Amino acid sequence: MSNYVLAIDTNKTPCNPVHPATARKLLSQKKAAVFRRYPFTIILKTISTEVVQSIQIKLDPGSKVTGIALVQNDKVVFGAELTHRGSAIKASLESRKSLRRGRRSRHTRYRQARFSNRARPSCWLAPSLLHRVLTIGTWVKRLCKFAPITTITQELVRFDLQQLENPEISGIEYQQGELLGYEVREMRRGKLPPVTFARIFAQ
Repeated sequence: MSNYVLAIDTNKTPCNPVHPATARKLLSQKKAAVFRRYPFTIILKTISTEVVQSIQIKLDPGSKVTGIALVQNDKVVFGAELTHRGSAIKASLESRKSLRRGRRSRHTRYRQARFSNRARPSCWLAPSLLHRVLTIGTWVKRLCKFAPITTITQELVRFDLQQLENPEISGIEYQQGELLGYEVREMRRGKLPPVTFARIFAQ
């Protein structure tokens, strides 16, 4: 699928997205100019008088990748995948944590304790999760500037895989799946290390 080109008029009012061939023709005839590289947007040199049709933005959030689609009259005119930096943020925080712990054991200058002003607010989110929320919000606001978006739809689905296999499952049956008694069976076969033995008998 080829993404349509987002377009705004000379007053920076969102217009209907145009086909890439139409955008190339407008650029070659000097009737428009490139306004933004990504998402690729052109700005017309005149005020648009055509009827603007509303566009719906649809979001499919995920832990690593979020899908974004612009739909106009049941037709997808723009699609993109937003890759999140959750794993990179987590690795950076763990690196900072190790450096801080190593600093405590070295002979360095005295550092005043700062635990008393580190209380988390009630609306606190993990940095990796907060990044995901803010990044999606930033792209939604950015697309709203260049496209006549009137509706935002977000997919919120939670799959119960065990119920798909067994529709009658309920209660404690969720804890009695295929792996029930796995460690005991492997212990009898002699495939588990002694550490696992100790953990099993300690329970």
